[in-house]
Amino acid sequence: MAAPSAPASDRVLTIPNVITAARLACVPLFWWILLGNDDRAAAAVLLALLGCTDWVDGYIARRFDQVSELGKVLDPVADRVLFIGCLAAIFLDGGVPRWLCVVVVARELVVGGMMVVATAFGMQRFDVQWTGKAGTFGLMIAFPLLLLGASDVGFHEVYTVLGWCAAVPGLVFSFWSAVTYVPRVRAALAEGRKARGR
Repeated sequence: MAAPSAPASDRVLTIPNVITAARLACVPLFWWILLGNDDRAAAAVLLALLGCTDWVDGYIARRFDQVSELGKVLDPVADRVLFIGCLAAIFLDGGVPRWLCVVVVARELVVGGMMVVATAFGMQRFDVQWTGKAGTFGLMIAFPLLLLGASDVGFHEVYTVLGWCAAVPGLVFSFWSAVTYVPRVRAALAEGRKARGR
């Protein structure tokens, strides 16, 4: 049973929001390390650290009562920008199968676009479901491992195997959550229109 969502405030300058902003600022750094410096291992480490901060800012927000309305919007947006921005660099690098990058980015664009359009038409916001978080978590583990597998570090073949062990369930959870979002979006859209009608 999921824990109830913490009440959100109107605060902007919170530690979780600063962490989220820092994650976004690291996307150009990732591009430079991977494409400019041609260092897949270092890029993999940075990507793994960025994935960890996604859990850290959420934990701090809940543990220290720093949940904010801005954070609830900014965090999933940052996830998608980070995913798409970093995967674009990985696609250009070619160290990870390009079809995997395309599939993941296409899913993010479709779901993100659906949310933007539905929100513009009055959809009431709802929290991300656990399957979506599990898919994101799996893929955020998979891509650093696959990058390490494509590098010249020791035991790189093992990293490749571990990367696919995380990528497959990550893809399953991601696409399952995308399918189940459709009825939730329709229901939230109907609720939003009903509320506006009042």
